[in-house]
Amino acid sequence: MKVRIPKEIRVVNIGLPDFAADLKEAGVDVVHLEWRPPAGGDARVLSLLERLAVKKEEIDSANQKALGRILEGDPTLIDLGLAAEVIPNYPERTLLHAGPPLSWEEMSGPVRGAVIGAVLFEGWAQSPEEAERLAAAGEIKFAPCHHFQAVGPMAGVVAPSMPVFVIENRAFGNKAYASLNEGLGKVLRFGAYGEEVLTRLTWLKDDFYPILKDALGSLEGISINNITSQALQMGDECHNRNKAATALLLRELAPALVETDYKPAAIRSALEFIQGNEHFYLNISMAACKAMLDPARDIPWSTLVVAMARNGTEFGIQLSGLGQRWFTAPALPVEGLYFPGYGPEDANPDLGDSAITETCGIGGFAMASSPAIVQFVGGSSNDALNYTREMYKITLGENGNYTIPNLNFRGTPTGIDLRKVLAKDILPVINTGIAHKEAGIGQIGAGVVNPPRDCFVQALEKMVREMPKK
Repeated sequence: MKVRIPKEIRVVNIGLPDFAADLKEAGVDVVHLEWRPPAGGDARVLSLLERLAVKKEEIDSANQKALGRILEGDPTLIDLGLAAEVIPNYPERTLLHAGPPLSWEEMSGPVRGAVIGAVLFEGWAQSPEEAERLAAAGEIKFAPCHHFQAVGPMAGVVAPSMPVFVIENRAFGNKAYASLNEGLGKVLRFGAYGEEVLTRLTWLKDDFYPILKDALGSLEGISINNITSQALQMGDECHNRNKAATALLLRELAPALVETDYKPAAIRSALEFIQGNEHFYLNISMAACKAMLDPARDIPWSTLVVAMARNGTEFGIQLSGLGQRWFTAPALPVEGLYFPGYGPEDANPDLGDSAITETCGIGGFAMASSPAIVQFVGGSSNDALNYTREMYKITLGENGNYTIPNLNFRGTPTGIDLRKVLAKDILPVINTGIAHKEAGIGQIGAGVVNPPRDCFVQALEKMVREMPKK
């Protein structure tokens, strides 16, 4: 039988994009249809999703309630204070860390380095060796920042005498806390603990913090929604790029700073520190996101993710409808760009509480607002757009306060839904820094990472197990 081949071939390609690329290169008119098998073809996950679908009406209602609380959030920078004095129920002789619970034995190099630095800063030990001995002997207690309404970037270590920002969600009255950003280079959050690190931490507490606290005291609070909204219009995504946000914050603070009673040289040093630290806004952004997400917790049947966090060993998520339980899996390596002299073999696995920004719909979810971020984390400007477009597929709604010019001012994708993540087989995208795996070296690059899929599978299993039998 003869097969007649038409002179003009038009192809619709479904599935693997490489086939479409080859045909296009050969001059064939081809349209690529992006398609994934439901749940990535995982029959077990599909079965669990089908069982959960029995509660679809209750889940949808709970999720809209949870999402509504996030979108109503009004995070406001109101104060600074020393951690043990302002964080409720701060335990004695305890250091807070990023991510889910972690013991000294489980800690990676940068987290151990940050612990050593914090112990030295507190004066609990006089040498790194003594600090290690105290930690190993159980003389120092550890707890997740998230368990105390706090967040910390990278190693995330907060010590009782460290100054922290106080963010109040004025829509609901809850508060969240974050340490002050130290800048780049050798810093505690990347596990460095040398003399320059301790000197900077001491200056932040003794000199910088009092001036900033006095300045904030003369204001009626600084709206973080306003700053984040403007920064997204100006090329930030408010996780790895905070140039515009830091400048906007400085504009709010500067008049109040110069009106304080401190000596001009001290005020100048404070202004220069903020001006010279483009990531100064990051910790504030994180605490604001935490303050917005916490009111969405503890809503029965909600499948909305209220926390994603990494401790350098494990990645963990928490769901609104499942209380304070963590669902964890080994943290993954970060794919990205490295500073000269470093490579993937030097890197620690994913680390930090800063994924709270993505959980709230900015950071990696808002990369379309920040094409320039790809120069820092790798990829192209089209990649930045595509990351955000993908995240709309796994979220419950959009935040009209945070709009993206490059997408016709569409609101950022907000409210990660466990069901959509697994049904569509699309994992949240996070852009982040890369820490050296050894303590004391610091940041060696930046890139993009996803949570382990197993965190979401575990949460789904738990949700199905807790379904009423009848």
